[in-house]
Amino acid sequence: MFAAYAARIDRDQPLNGLELGERPEPEARPGWTTVQVKAASLNHHDLWSLRGVGLDEKVLPMILGCDAAGIDADGNEVVIHSVIGQSGHGVGPDEPRSILTERYQGTFAERVTVPAWNVLPKPRELSFAEAACLPTAWLTAYRMLFTNAGVRPGQSVLVQGAGGGVATAAIVLGAAAGLRVFATSRDEAKRARAVELGAEAAFEPGARLPHRVDAVIETVGAATWSHSVKSLKPGGTLVISGATSGPNPPSAELTRIFFLELKVVGSTMGTKDELADLLSFCAATGVRPVIDSTLPLDRAREGFEKMAGGDLFGKIVLTV
Repeated sequence: MFAAYAARIDRDQPLNGLELGERPEPEARPGWTTVQVKAASLNHHDLWSLRGVGLDEKVLPMILGCDAAGIDADGNEVVIHSVIGQSGHGVGPDEPRSILTERYQGTFAERVTVPAWNVLPKPRELSFAEAACLPTAWLTAYRMLFTNAGVRPGQSVLVQGAGGGVATAAIVLGAAAGLRVFATSRDEAKRARAVELGAEAAFEPGARLPHRVDAVIETVGAATWSHSVKSLKPGGTLVISGATSGPNPPSAELTRIFFLELKVVGSTMGTKDELADLLSFCAATGVRPVIDSTLPLDRAREGFEKMAGGDLFGKIVLTV
């Protein structure tokens, strides 16, 4: 079957390790099911995998891709929850948690095999491309907002780095849930797009907000960390799920954190139940993932190059 896969690790030039071509069909396993992939979406996780983060050279070649929607062996339209392992995550209770492509072959292929527990019904209201955007970036944003930040309608949130997959999802979901959403971006066009998607206002990074917020959604890391901490109300919550600009900010702002009793919460992906809630939320409200572009699987390299360059707003989807 045709697939996009990591053939080698290159920490400096990750796309050098990306190959497109034929790979073996997925192997049948007891309790697992094979899904015919209709659409899959790119995440920065895929670029990090090509750099060797979370992906050991001993398991190469590895088909990339965490997210997918498709058709299962019984003809049902489904969405894949890509967290494998730990009790309640589709395999035995002693297996450590991982994401597809770390231990098991991913979704950038004509077919993928996952534990049957990891397959959820796709709402008929969502297209395959839309549904394929949800299990990683949009699920991460959903958990950050509603589980880990615990914000309620009417409260305010700052989303750093509008344009990225998680940040874009947080803007759309937050606005749909009745939050007052502020956003930042270095790019004027991306700030305007954030407002179109429901942000109350969008600012350049580091700009003073109209008022301090109840929560900050942080995926940028070092470049925006200080601004994120300074933007919170006393007792506010900073939720972080990534650090695309680096993990070591010039100042940790520890004094402000303890004096104002701020909360810093790490967040990774989400649960199967949260994904089911997200799918239902999108179906019921009309919220749809923001798709930057759609490409056939055999043009996956173009999608990777666009994501690596940062010239996107929303998700890049690969269709099979």
